[in-house]
Amino acid sequence: MTRNRIGRAAAAAALALAAVLGAGGWAAGGERAVTGPPPGAAAWVADTALGRPLPDPATAAPAEVAAFFAHLAPAAREELALRHPLVVGNLDGAPVELRYRANARAVAEERERALARAVDPALTAQDRTAARERAERYRTLLDGTAPGGPRRFLAFDPRGRGQVAEVFGDLAAARRTAVVVPGSDIDLRTFDRAADPYGTPVGMARALYEATDGRTAVIAWTGYTTPLGLGPDAATETLAAAGAERLTRLLDGLAVSTRPDAPATVFCHSYGSVVCGLARPGPRQASGVVVLGSPGLGVGSAADLDPRVPLWATARNGSDWIGNVPHVRLFGLGHGADPTDPAFGARPLPSTGSHGHTGYFAPGTASLAAFADVALGR
Repeated sequence: MTRNRIGRAAAAAALALAAVLGAGGWAAGGERAVTGPPPGAAAWVADTALGRPLPDPATAAPAEVAAFFAHLAPAAREELALRHPLVVGNLDGAPVELRYRANARAVAEERERALARAVDPALTAQDRTAARERAERYRTLLDGTAPGGPRRFLAFDPRGRGQVAEVFGDLAAARRTAVVVPGSDIDLRTFDRAADPYGTPVGMARALYEATDGRTAVIAWTGYTTPLGLGPDAATETLAAAGAERLTRLLDGLAVSTRPDAPATVFCHSYGSVVCGLARPGPRQASGVVVLGSPGLGVGSAADLDPRVPLWATARNGSDWIGNVPHVRLFGLGHGADPTDPAFGARPLPSTGSHGHTGYFAPGTASLAAFADVALGR
């Protein structure tokens, strides 16, 4: 094929990508990624009550954070979590149980703020309604239960559409850990929606936790700003690049706060696989990466990723609409080669019994059974 014909073919593929996304409901782009340290970071850095500097959430590596807390008395840890719940709750490297308590307090405080806004006459009726909805959402987080007791949140950030990470199992005691990275349309409001449960990170995480008989602690990670709908944000890598930085920090934090000899297995759904591909985790961060319903990883082949971290690609079922998206990367559109293509170089996983774009974690599917085997290190 001549260079001109290659160029025409690539351009046609890019146009086809736009057409497919348009057929699915092209949504306006421009989601602003929530990045940087959590709210309250400035007050945290300025806190001198301990007579020593606190680790800067914007610059301190999770290993530095872990070392800092390791030298604090339990009472001092609790006092910091009491004064700065949003910082401690989102501080990768901080003790896991301390983060759970800090985030529970942060959610409760945000609920009180939302309730106050819901009756504030200075606000518009629309803003008061939104505040009531937020307050109710926070209530469901506080009052809900999970296997083993109350819900436990490893992260909570109310900014923007909201971010949260929920844990199933015991991160400190589990021999294995897994992280679920979701795709588009997932945020604080939708990360555990009852409709289409296996298309949400909570539904995926719970299914995986149960499929491993509780031997793997699983994190449902809604820790980045996801695209809304099918549109420019979903077709480009801007949000994925911001998410990759946050995912890397999470994995670094898990490496120092859980078992360093068994890094997390990362399960990446849909646009989340772009996040995982751009993160390029190394062997200290991940024991393996699994992609499913993937539009691509933002790379040309598995050889572009760390060869020491096994990569699995789940066979695409026949009713998954992502199969209609051309695997291109041109003019800033698309996410590259198809990871299910044998030429890509990923290890294949079956998907028998799964249906649609969000059915890979459904109980009884060959894909969920394979995910459990990978998560358990088999």
